[in-house]
Amino acid sequence: MNLPEFTLSQLVAVLADAGVQAQATGEATVQGMTIDSRKAEPGCLFVCKGAAFKPQYLGGALDAGAAAYLCDAAAEATLAQAYPQAPHIVTDDVRRAMALLAAVVFDRPDLKIDVVGITGTKGKSTTAYMMRSILIAAGQEPSILGSIDTDDGVEHFESHNTTPEAPDLWRHLANTVEAGRSRMVMEVSSHGLKYDRTLGVRFAIGCFLNIGRDHISPVEHPTFEDYFESKLKLFAQSRTALVNLNSDMADQVLEAAKASEQLVTFGVGRDDADWNAADLAVEPQGIAFTVCTPTGERERIVLGMAGLFNVENALAAVVMSRMLGVTWDDIRAGLAHVRVPGRMEVVRSADGSVVALVDYAHNELSFKTFFSSVKEEYPGRKVIAVFGAPGNKAQERRVTLPRVAAGFADHMIFTEEDPAYERVEDICAEMMASTPAGASAEVICDREAACKRAFDMAFEAENGAVVALLAKGDETRQHRGDEFPEVKSDLAIAREILGSTGEVDA
Repeated sequence: MNLPEFTLSQLVAVLADAGVQAQATGEATVQGMTIDSRKAEPGCLFVCKGAAFKPQYLGGALDAGAAAYLCDAAAEATLAQAYPQAPHIVTDDVRRAMALLAAVVFDRPDLKIDVVGITGTKGKSTTAYMMRSILIAAGQEPSILGSIDTDDGVEHFESHNTTPEAPDLWRHLANTVEAGRSRMVMEVSSHGLKYDRTLGVRFAIGCFLNIGRDHISPVEHPTFEDYFESKLKLFAQSRTALVNLNSDMADQVLEAAKASEQLVTFGVGRDDADWNAADLAVEPQGIAFTVCTPTGERERIVLGMAGLFNVENALAAVVMSRMLGVTWDDIRAGLAHVRVPGRMEVVRSADGSVVALVDYAHNELSFKTFFSSVKEEYPGRKVIAVFGAPGNKAQERRVTLPRVAAGFADHMIFTEEDPAYERVEDICAEMMASTPAGASAEVICDREAACKRAFDMAFEAENGAVVALLAKGDETRQHRGDEFPEVKSDLAIAREILGSTGEVDA
């Protein structure tokens, strides 16, 4: 990658212009930037940050050729003593500093492409992949960045974070430019906005899908208000704000959206929106709906994936695609053949009596939407749900998810879902304690065994059954402690049990 070079003095001046205090010790010329010592390259600026940071990480980066490092004032004495000859910048706000410097070091790639940012409590991944499918149908190859996949034209891997740390984010934007791509579609998390991971990124479109309670914990957002306010920050960085009028707290969202240069609204069944989706119908090819545009056009679209709730996501993708100049024919083609990995993936048994729905639904709002749709689309069938809750974050889910699912599911199986540094047994015990009296539930900590138990029950159901495998989609890793070991995905398990002789809807 051909990036500009900067002296430490020049970078300190950049921070000073932004009101961030910083001071350089020693002098060096840097090119590129990383927060991961394993990715350090000769001449780069290495960022020392994080509660788990160890001085030896800096040593590894310097051994790899890093020209200098950035750290906060609390860490400077220890690092300077360990590596006294290494030039560095010390600042009182390392998180904000690294975001500001990354934008400059990577030569402001956001100004050379269209960056589409999507936020919301649910639907970010689905909407992003719908956008990707539409743009590919239009003959483009967009980059995508989110909770499922990272693909910037140079790097392609399964994501660990929805929105990466600032140096990584700006590298992906720069890789997009390097690869000759003109568009980046990215999910924007509340953490990404709150903790300055996206600071300075100029979004061509900032889309707000919805808001619900999630990520409320001592290590994430202390209150719902903090979570909500973090998401609203997207608008101040967006040229055009796109707002779903069906969202809760829409009035507050619309008020915040005035920070953008332009405000556009959309909604399903909302005649008061600029863009409206009407006349929804379940057809053999998928879910059909009519898009009503601000200029009075009426375009019929067929979405080739399950879930009536996905019309809302599809409408958002349609509006953003039209803003980017995509034709209606390309939009129709893109949505007719869209596949979102791990989102409403349907696998059926040979006789159709058992249907597996594999979905990433993982919070209160997405559970309510998912199960409501299941009851409507699969009436009379027994519903068996397999899900868990993550460790060390989003602790409210251990209470809310069993309560929501109990209102729809005939049986729940609590199991492993990225336990991180907690015991799966403890997380599942909390979920059992939150299960309403009379609801049918059990704990099977091994996720593959839990899935197999669900299918065994499903084949015994008299009137057919739906097995809902939730939160992990087609992910092939579990977060356990410091490790991310490979596991069999929910989708692979469903296909193994049902798909060998059954029908798979991709």
